[in-house]
Amino acid sequence: MKILNFGSLNIDNVYSVGHIVTPGETAASLKLEQFEGGKGLNQSVAISRAGCKVYHAGCIGSDGQSLKTLLEKSGVDLKYLKTVDEKTGHAIIQVEQSGENCILLFAGANHLVSTDFIDTVLNDFEKGDLLVLQNEISNLPYLVNKAYEKGMKIILNPSPYNEVIGQIDLNKLYCLILNEVEAECISGVKQDGFNNWAADNYPNLVFMLTLGKKGCRYIKGSTVFEQGIFKVDTVDTTGAGDTFTGYFVAGLANGYDVPDILRVASAASALAVSKKGAAPSIPTADKVKDFLKIFQIK
Repeated sequence: MKILNFGSLNIDNVYSVGHIVTPGETAASLKLEQFEGGKGLNQSVAISRAGCKVYHAGCIGSDGQSLKTLLEKSGVDLKYLKTVDEKTGHAIIQVEQSGENCILLFAGANHLVSTDFIDTVLNDFEKGDLLVLQNEISNLPYLVNKAYEKGMKIILNPSPYNEVIGQIDLNKLYCLILNEVEAECISGVKQDGFNNWAADNYPNLVFMLTLGKKGCRYIKGSTVFEQGIFKVDTVDTTGAGDTFTGYFVAGLANGYDVPDILRVASAASALAVSKKGAAPSIPTADKVKDFLKIFQIK
């Protein structure tokens, strides 16, 4: 089984602010820092640091060499990374003192993922291989359809949620990794009714819900597992969900039991929020193992 992450790569411009700016307001930032990011890049780094080999497919501009360097240092296979004539995608991120954030994205090179490029990459993969996706690249519905035809197991993080997600047949997916807002957008029901909705409409689809301070919940038909959070001092929540996703995917690839996967992924996410930046905050498997030896579940 091979793991392919066909995803975004961004340069993150992170502004530390006293509070997240509201419409019509002008405020001074306390600090500006630049990090490598993008949901795709973050998740590939997390999968690799969790101990699995992952191929990353995506597009960067000539200004994105630092992203390539980080991926290489993290052990990600870059056979399918393409440099195009466009600026690399970037994000403007406000992080307030509590660690909460808001993000504005510019797609850039991420939206130059063509159908021809998709076909070329997928030619090297086969039935049973894992495909990890997010909604930050172009031609996502086409990519899902082609991967489904090949029999790949498709894991989709439908973020950011928009009309593109509605064009995807969820029956073609193996797993959806989503937060509370995305779950309500997809289902049209509140959290207390989501389990039944999922079981009734998509009994064979894995729903992996990340619920912030309420932990996470795994749903497949009538099977439900829950995991609480690990209490740490929060510095920056940027990339925490991507860290969880990467460790969750690695756990699935290794065939671990679901409760163990959730515990490890939650610990990795806790470590990620305790540091600044997205990709730079993603821990290695050894650090997660050490963390689990000394921290108690909340």
